[in-house]
Amino acid sequence: MWYAQNPARRTHQLAGDAGVLLWTALWATAAVVAYRLACLLALPRALQQHNAPLPLVGGRVDTALRRVAGAVDAMDPVTVRTAVAVGAVALFVVPVGLVLGAWLPRRLRWIRQAGAARDLAASDDGRELLALRSLLRPLHEVAVTASEIPDATPGSLAWGWRHGDPETLDALAAAELERLGLDFVPPQAVPGPLVHPVPAQATEAVEVAGAAGAPEAVTDPIG
Repeated sequence: MWYAQNPARRTHQLAGDAGVLLWTALWATAAVVAYRLACLLALPRALQQHNAPLPLVGGRVDTALRRVAGAVDAMDPVTVRTAVAVGAVALFVVPVGLVLGAWLPRRLRWIRQAGAARDLAASDDGRELLALRSLLRPLHEVAVTASEIPDATPGSLAWGWRHGDPETLDALAAAELERLGLDFVPPQAVPGPLVHPVPAQATEAVEVAGAAGAPEAVTDPIG
């Protein structure tokens, strides 16, 4: 399960994922542009032969870039290219890594918790465990859960869980799933074999047939 079932929670997750993807794409583009521009500066002879102004930059910026190219003319080309590549990679890794470090662990933690909670909600034992998890929340959260149930208090919720009250277990499990943005569906009872009632007329007919077919009692002439 990648996204919540609650519309508001799912929209928030989609917006967060889209923002991270956009952030990654922007810094990837910036790193590529910076690398190509730095490689151009690392080839001062080619830049000097290119008399036309550089595109997308003004005259002062073009002059400054040409001066930088002249300054690196005396440096080792291999060293310059290595430094340029390292700088471009750092330009991408640092901002993207900071965002992923804050976003990815929370996202993976929610995916694990939501998957486990959905599996638990499908059985009676799992529902009881979800209810216990809801009771172990901070006291103010338990009080909020009790306020949403008619005629319920935190103490009555604990009493209902301890005695296996179905309504209390369902309410607590639903509250725990709601915190994760999931919908609660009570587990369906497994239906037993259907036993069709026998009509009274058929029962009487069987009794009459049994009486007619029974052998008559043999009377002992001696006794």
